[in-house]
Amino acid sequence: MSDSAKKDPEKKAKITKDSLMASMGIFRYIKPYRGYFIAGMVLLVLGSILFMAFPGVAGEMANIAVGKDKYNLNIEVEDFWWIFLIILVGQGILSYFRTIFFTIVSEKGMADLRKDLYDKIITQSIGFFEERRIGELTSRITTDVEQMQTAFSITLAEFLRQVIMLVVGVIIIAALTPKLSLIMLGTFPIIVIIAVVFGRYIRKLSKKRQDKLAETNTIVEETFQSFSVVKSFANEWLESIRYSKSVGEVVKISIEFAKIRGLFFAFIITILFGGFFFILWRGALLVKMGQMEVGDLFSFIIYTGILGGAIASFSTLYATLAQAIGATERVMDIINGGQEVTQIDGPATPADIKGAIKFDNVQFSYPSRSDLPVLKGINLNIEKGNKIALVGQSGSGKSTIVQLLMKFYQISGGTISIDGKDINEYNISQLRSAMAIVPQEVILFGGTIRENILYGKPTATEFELEEAARKSNSLEFINSFPDGFQTIVGDRGIKLSGGQRQRIAIARAILKDPAILILDEATSSLDAGSEKVVQDALDFLLEGRTSIIIAHRLSTIKDVDHIYVLDKGTIAEEGSHEELLAKEDGIYNNLAKLQFDVRMANS
Repeated sequence: MSDSAKKDPEKKAKITKDSLMASMGIFRYIKPYRGYFIAGMVLLVLGSILFMAFPGVAGEMANIAVGKDKYNLNIEVEDFWWIFLIILVGQGILSYFRTIFFTIVSEKGMADLRKDLYDKIITQSIGFFEERRIGELTSRITTDVEQMQTAFSITLAEFLRQVIMLVVGVIIIAALTPKLSLIMLGTFPIIVIIAVVFGRYIRKLSKKRQDKLAETNTIVEETFQSFSVVKSFANEWLESIRYSKSVGEVVKISIEFAKIRGLFFAFIITILFGGFFFILWRGALLVKMGQMEVGDLFSFIIYTGILGGAIASFSTLYATLAQAIGATERVMDIINGGQEVTQIDGPATPADIKGAIKFDNVQFSYPSRSDLPVLKGINLNIEKGNKIALVGQSGSGKSTIVQLLMKFYQISGGTISIDGKDINEYNISQLRSAMAIVPQEVILFGGTIRENILYGKPTATEFELEEAARKSNSLEFINSFPDGFQTIVGDRGIKLSGGQRQRIAIARAILKDPAILILDEATSSLDAGSEKVVQDALDFLLEGRTSIIIAHRLSTIKDVDHIYVLDKGTIAEEGSHEELLAKEDGIYNNLAKLQFDVRMANS
């Protein structure tokens, strides 16, 4: 895909050789259902040809009605009803099965595509999600796939149907009325093409009007949602001017839109219908001169209308197909790209890890900001089962160290090893399966408490589930709910308190039983009562495993084995709590004094 297309993937789509080649990969999702696809195409061709027989039969009926049996069929007008019935019933049956077959192809094929696309996205690296907006990825898996599904089930079939009808129609009228067909083919397509161009410009103005109207609605939403801000700054007058200006632009575009629409309607009435009636008038003259049968003129008029409709529909169908090809190109870019995780067919077996961790001269810069080093030669040596803390101001590199340990990013220099083995030698899914994290801001899924705890170990037994809840001090409040473990936690766990969410996260980690535990100051945002309950649960979780604690409140890390103080990407100090406090002008000592003064001020 071109750079411009990546920057604006929803821009006006065009069908090019490159885009067609890039989108051909989509047919591998159609291949398993090619029998249905071929059958649908055959029925499409038969149905289109059968439909094109209708005007010819109607014209011959008119000929017989005036005593001009052109083909000596020896059929009375009264007998034509069953011919029309056969055509209509046959057309209906063919259309029904064609619709079913194309629906099977599109629904099953696009379902397979959706699953592959989701699997591909969910196995990407953290960097992939940082470079793309969530709305963009959601659009790929919803809007883009929907456009492709519509193309396979409706648009492609309709496009081919119109092509067949156009080709068959031209052949029929050329054989039926050669003189009149030359007049029609010389004038009518030009008129229709002009109408299509007119229509495209009208749609462009209509979209411009809708976009401007959307901007106007955005102003309304912003001011209503931030009404207190508007009031506090006494800026009602400013918002009134802003809204009036936007509404004025909508009116301006609407008037321009109305003028073009008026011209279009005038064109339709005078030129399009004028051309149609001109052809009709020429046909009537040919009938009068005996050069054409009245039934043939009748058939010709119907065929002309069908051909005009087919030509006019190409613009819309082309635009829809172009959008679908653009959507296919964007989706296939992801499908054919690389991925971070390959373990997708079931839960990964945790790596056999004891928990000894070593950072040796680790350096790191984010890929998007390679000129700004985040870590500058970090050295850590954590023994199996030890509890260490990372302390420092925001931006000092604490969270980055944890992210590198979990292989969210590749280091720029140095090595990270676990149990003496470089982490790059571990399977990434197995490595992460041996770790667990309890974050400061717990995000729960919108399902039940049971589902959220089982996220730590989906294959856990009922006993293991209840034990994890008990050890995390969650069982009591869970049983207090009428639905117990089946209680719905709401979007991001909104129906639970902060302390309850933290204990669910701890239960999840206990159930996982990791070799390495990471705590991102899990009690810093809790009140005193909740903090005591959560801290008790954390003490149980920390027991007997290597633990890394990102500390914001120094009172929570007094008993850890070792503390590393980070400053601007380097380890400025390290030692025990008492050792670091003994350094009177040290960073840790100053942080402790600052927190002590704050606590005294708040008491």
